[in-house]
Amino acid sequence: MNIPYSEFIFSFSRSSGPGGQHVNKVNSKVTLTWDIKASDACSAAVKKRFLENYPRFVVAEMVVLHSQKHRSQKMNIDDCVAKLESLIESVRLPPKTRKKTKPTKSSKLKRLDTKSKQSKLKKLRSEKF
Repeated sequence: MNIPYSEFIFSFSRSSGPGGQHVNKVNSKVTLTWDIKASDACSAAVKKRFLENYPRFVVAEMVVLHSQKHRSQKMNIDDCVAKLESLIESVRLPPKTRKKTKPTKSSKLKRLDTKSKQSKLKKLRSEKF
């Protein structure tokens, strides 16, 4: 699913982690903010499933993702967008409805047979000579 970049708001901050002196002077951490309610890129059903499945990414009805995996700002932007796309892809299709099934006749017989064998075994153990 392709969401236009115009719907994203990117903000940048200093990243933690490796990088030495470079990390102290470059804002490479990326925070992606996306207004899911106002977006036209997704259907209402996908939005609903996203909000139900991923409430930890939703702050004040905005989806917020962070990335500071890479040293470069561009790579972190791409990482945030890829994260969002994978999350949306995971909820794109509705979950399959569960079909109720009944145990087969042979499985019922097998269960009862196992129970009777176990019962006989315990009776044999408890009999005193």
